[in-house]
Amino acid sequence: MKFIHLTDPHLVAPGETLHGIDPLQRLRQCLAHIAANHKDAEFCVITGDLADQGQPEAYRALHDDLVNFPLKTHLLLGNHDHRENFLTAFPNKTRDENRFVQSALRVECGDFLFLDTLDQGQHAGVYCKVRQTWLSRNLAIAKNRDVLLFMHHPPFRIGMPQIDSISLTNPEKFAEIIDSHDRIRHLFFGHLHRPVTGSWRGIPFSTLFGTNHQVALDFDTSDVIPYSLEPPAYSVVLIEPDRTIVHTCYYQDDTAWRPERRPSTPA
Repeated sequence: MKFIHLTDPHLVAPGETLHGIDPLQRLRQCLAHIAANHKDAEFCVITGDLADQGQPEAYRALHDDLVNFPLKTHLLLGNHDHRENFLTAFPNKTRDENRFVQSALRVECGDFLFLDTLDQGQHAGVYCKVRQTWLSRNLAIAKNRDVLLFMHHPPFRIGMPQIDSISLTNPEKFAEIIDSHDRIRHLFFGHLHRPVTGSWRGIPFSTLFGTNHQVALDFDTSDVIPYSLEPPAYSVVLIEPDRTIVHTCYYQDDTAWRPERRPSTPA
């Protein structure tokens, strides 16, 4: 199967800018590029920070733009989001019995679990006991099946102090729950605004640039988050029985080869 992963649009009110960029225009370009090139994807996932300050008008704009988007889209919440404002704009989006924006999707290749790590008013994430119970239950349901996890905050340090200080605040308990299932196939998350891949506790993971602004690759700064103007991107994920492939698409890059002028010689 094929699906699309994008993250951190940081929408503001229509017509406003953030770090000198129009987040809504950037997201619209991204959605248009996906619609033009990947209509065969099963769905799209946006891993949080949908709005920059949780503004109702930002969520309304996102809702309106997704109405005609051809792919079903799973929306996660990040630290910049506001849970109730989101649910007001998206009353039909799946949430669990405690109003956390969490859901499970079963497809042939495995169980997809979409997690809510928002700690309202805080930039660091949290996965409380109530949410832990939901995750434990759904991992038990997925026994003997592959699981793909999606969340906003990474549950581990990545070596960038300004980001590590606002990652998941209770990673030990989260890791203990994850360890109970031996078929976690991949972990997708946002929050970093950087393309980062690797493995954690034997689990492959990936994240990518946001659709608006980015975070500079800085291993020293700890008191501020250094932003950058590196290009936005989304990921095209291909799932096969024996492999998971994550492609990165820089959708604003007009230097990329178009099919009609592709080189005739092998790469």
